[in-house]
Amino acid sequence: MRDPSVKRCPARKVAGGLVLLTAAILCGRLPAAEDARLAARIKPLVSRHKGQVSVLVKHLGSGRSFAWKSDRPMPTASLIKLAVMVEVYRQVEKGRVDLDDRLKLDEDDKVPGSGLLRKYFTAGSRLTLRDAVRLMIAVSDNTATNLVLDHIGLESTNRTMSRLGHLNTRIHAKVFRRETSIDPDRSQQFGLGSTTASETVSLLEAIHRGKLVSESASQQMLEHLKACESAERIPRFLPSGTVVAHKTGSVSQVRTDAGIIDSPAGGIAICVLTSKNADRTFGPANAASRLIADISREAFLHFNPRPSPKAAVTLEAGASGWLVESLQRTLNARLDPSPGLSIDGEFGPATSRAVKAFQTAKKIPATGRVGPKTWQNLGPLLTSDPPVPDPSVINGEKLDRRPPDPLDGPPSVTCRAWAIADGKTGEVLWQHNARRKLHFASTTKIMTAVVVLQLAEANPAVLDQEIVFSERADRTGGSSARVRAGERLTVGELLYGLLLPSGNDASVALGEHFGKRFRPARDETPERAADPLWRFVAEMNRTAARLGMTATHYENTHGLTAETHLSTAADLLTLARAGWKMKRFRQYVGTRQHGCRLVGPGGRQRNIVWRNTNRLLPTEGYDGVKTGTTSAAGACLVSTGRRGKDRLFVVVLGAAASAARYTDSRNLYRWAWIQRGHKK
Repeated sequence: MRDPSVKRCPARKVAGGLVLLTAAILCGRLPAAEDARLAARIKPLVSRHKGQVSVLVKHLGSGRSFAWKSDRPMPTASLIKLAVMVEVYRQVEKGRVDLDDRLKLDEDDKVPGSGLLRKYFTAGSRLTLRDAVRLMIAVSDNTATNLVLDHIGLESTNRTMSRLGHLNTRIHAKVFRRETSIDPDRSQQFGLGSTTASETVSLLEAIHRGKLVSESASQQMLEHLKACESAERIPRFLPSGTVVAHKTGSVSQVRTDAGIIDSPAGGIAICVLTSKNADRTFGPANAASRLIADISREAFLHFNPRPSPKAAVTLEAGASGWLVESLQRTLNARLDPSPGLSIDGEFGPATSRAVKAFQTAKKIPATGRVGPKTWQNLGPLLTSDPPVPDPSVINGEKLDRRPPDPLDGPPSVTCRAWAIADGKTGEVLWQHNARRKLHFASTTKIMTAVVVLQLAEANPAVLDQEIVFSERADRTGGSSARVRAGERLTVGELLYGLLLPSGNDASVALGEHFGKRFRPARDETPERAADPLWRFVAEMNRTAARLGMTATHYENTHGLTAETHLSTAADLLTLARAGWKMKRFRQYVGTRQHGCRLVGPGGRQRNIVWRNTNRLLPTEGYDGVKTGTTSAAGACLVSTGRRGKDRLFVVVLGAAASAARYTDSRNLYRWAWIQRGHKK
């Protein structure tokens, strides 16, 4: 690690008028003072992580820091958009572009992934360069990013980063436009962009000090970063109300975040880059996202230690937060007449007047500030509405107890509904809420597969038909088979992509391909009646009716939440047994992993691996069927298992967590086997 206090390097101007920081930032991108106590908090977190990690944490006031492989080049994913923003403002400063320039959105400009333009803006719309930059940073809009890159030139960002001395901070292509790569080798190695933690922190520090491009430009860039809507990484475990100016990045095996925390002890710059992560799931539970959040929390607490319980807390005008809310609520109750303060957590003039009135009534100095004497006179704070009862009331209350848990009956589970059926007869043997209509997430894809495989039962050649992936299929959100628009594969192969990784995109591609064979639903709108995908959904509903699934309605092929897209545990048992009667269905849902070769435009090829999301399959005796998870549905699992010749089907809907659906199911199986006379 270099110490900028050792190497002398005066501040200088580079071509284009971009003013760099003084020697401490320009020449010593790593901070001067390694903080041993900070390292002791963060190193264990990094060491446990399954994946590559690069970290730099720096207190911008004192220079105290922690670095972990902070000079190692790493993939950025969308974090590289920070450097693109810097280049925009450099060109604005030089008069080459204007923030009010109008960028036209064409249909061909729309690309998959995060953002608003692709989903909500029509072709032909025009937005200012300023708004495109805001979308690029605030919601990581990929389409807006490409519009910005077209306007400023793809290579310009890299030239500026090189002039700054940031040789590893590079963007390699437009987003989801690998064919535009200006450095194919680096695209292959890093994807969209690359950087190091030290170079990114240097950029952030320059922005924080108002020295990057200009003071005005730095302030505008800082405001863009503060608008970032992602809250699952750096901001996640910070105190409520903490302002964070940051930018994230996410692709399959990469999670990144870099930003500045505005803390009471001063600005804290953080950059955490991760790649080759074992956990490639998306959402707050992702291990790399949690690592970034944990590192940020430890850094904040290190530089902002919690006050001693004995330390006096004084509130005055300008304060905010839950304690101010409690003060306002208490003043409303203690003063007569009540001041009628809004419970907004903001210590403004009205709250100050009420404090002075209370202090005058209690004959203590009317300062408008709430210190020890005022706290004592206020008595117990009213922290909620209705207020928390006095401890004497709570502690004197006699609470009833439920009867002891029965020793018979099924085990306790976390799910909202479950059902167990005999594999041969289909009889529902035991159940809880089995007729209750619930969201059922990707267990929807059982029906998607059944409709296709019923066609294959009549004509096996349909499995050899080739599907060319559409833009609509590629853009489908949620779990993915990761096939891209223009790539082609057979129906038989795509069914693996549907049922193993639970590809929402695969379900749309199959619906589009086969939907034209089916008639539309009755009373369908002309637009839907002409769309093969909606005709496929109509056939899903007709199939459900033929199977006797009277409480089930499909609104899509994948199970993403829709208000009327509902089923029951009992209906899903019926569906699972219907699918199980088909040999090909059993083959697909029982496969743990499958490799496939995709062929893209121009004959390019790539290999892909799909792994089954069903964690019961590695255990002997479990054969399938399908998982499902959404926020509305919770964790769901339709499964089947056997002991000898005895087969059961089990449906679990709305389990408390992903792991809980497997625990619930295995407990139900174990109990059911015992009821049916099976021994250990």
